[in-house]
Amino acid sequence: MGKLLMGMDIGTSACKAALFDPEGNVMCQSTEEYPVCYPAPGCAEQNPLEWWEAVCRAVQGMINASRVDVRQIAGIGVAGQSWSAIPVDRQGHVLCNTPIWMDTRSGEICREVLERLGYERIFQVCGNPFEPTYTTPKILWFREQRPEIFQNTFQFLQSNSYIVYRLTGVFTQDLSQGYGLHVFHMKNGQWDEKLSGELGIPLEKLPELFPCDKVVGEVTREAGEAMGLPSGIPVVAGGLDAACGALGAGVIYPGQTQ
Repeated sequence: MGKLLMGMDIGTSACKAALFDPEGNVMCQSTEEYPVCYPAPGCAEQNPLEWWEAVCRAVQGMINASRVDVRQIAGIGVAGQSWSAIPVDRQGHVLCNTPIWMDTRSGEICREVLERLGYERIFQVCGNPFEPTYTTPKILWFREQRPEIFQNTFQFLQSNSYIVYRLTGVFTQDLSQGYGLHVFHMKNGQWDEKLSGELGIPLEKLPELFPCDKVVGEVTREAGEAMGLPSGIPVVAGGLDAACGALGAGVIYPGQTQ
């Protein structure tokens, strides 16, 4: 069995990839940039296909520069920027660019929802404010402004869950990013059917929930060939970049950060 672990981070400006030994030391790393598009005031988008291309380049560059034995890679975890809303069809094809965390085009939708349901109704389920930067308002924006995209969407994915899909062919939603959808119940760790109905978000368009450290699949032959890795490497669900960063910094107990 391999002894190395690979981490990927789908950031706002770049993809970072790194290999770690069993003690957590960085053996090698690589970064590949991609752009943010600003098509209109309040809008900030990225093309998830560019994320995947950057992942492939970063991994290839890292492997080629280090000459590491890829057969020693025991698993892969993917972190990602928060609160995307990537619409994909049943074959996993991206239907359009995704609004990213800084996108605020759904401001009016947020005001309408808060007037109708109230702040406390949503907060008691997810523990988060209902603001345009979160995933839920972005999904509602697709429903209202791009109904053809909404209708053809099989699943709405996050940044890391899209890369996990490209690696494994499995649609997933990790728990740490789940709260950005507001219909994630913070107490039972499941989608809240009642609130999703009140918001008008069909639960069948949201992926199955997994703990961040749960192995959800393995690197497929197609993905392995694109990155220069062998197929069969286990891939975990991954998580929100800030949460993964805190864990990597050793922040695991209350009071360790403010």
